[in-house]
Parts: sequence; structure tokens; C-alpha cells
Amino acid sequence: MTRDTMAEEHGEELLFLSEDYFDGAIIGITYNSQVVYDMDRMVELFAENNDCDNEEAIEYLSFNTWTAYVGDLTPVFVRGKLA
Repeated sequence: MTRDTMAEEHGEELLFLSEDYFDGAIIGITYNSQVVYDMDRMVELFAENNDCDNEEAIEYLSFNTWTAYVGDLTPVFVRGKLA
């Protein structure tokens, strides 16, 4: 699922993370039009794209991304397997 496809399908403004490589961690959209990201996949993608290990990626994402609030459309971050 790409940003363009999602925007076309939902016909609304969606709020995505600024780094395009995180698109690989998108797993859906909430009822309230929030983009949903898989946190484990985000760690992998961040580490790959920033030449760091998973611990460094988790530390960065915990402080700079997962706890940020940017309004009603703030993306949602989930962890774990969905049934």
C-alpha cells in the first residue's frame, strides 16, 4: 500500500511520517483516518536506513516518533501480531 493509493482510496488528508522508507511499515488506517504503523517493522527500516542497530533505532523512535502528538491525525503505532 503506497501513500498515493491510500490517499486516493480514502479521499482525505492523511498524516504520514516524513521518511518515505517507513511506508513499508504501514499496516492500515483507523476509523478516524489515522495511518497505522507496525513498530517492529519501523525499527528494522530505521536501522537499515540509518546505519545503526535495533537498540539505537528503538531509542531514537521512542523519543522522537512514537511519543509525538501532532493533532487529531497523529499516526498510530502498534506492536505485535494481529490475529
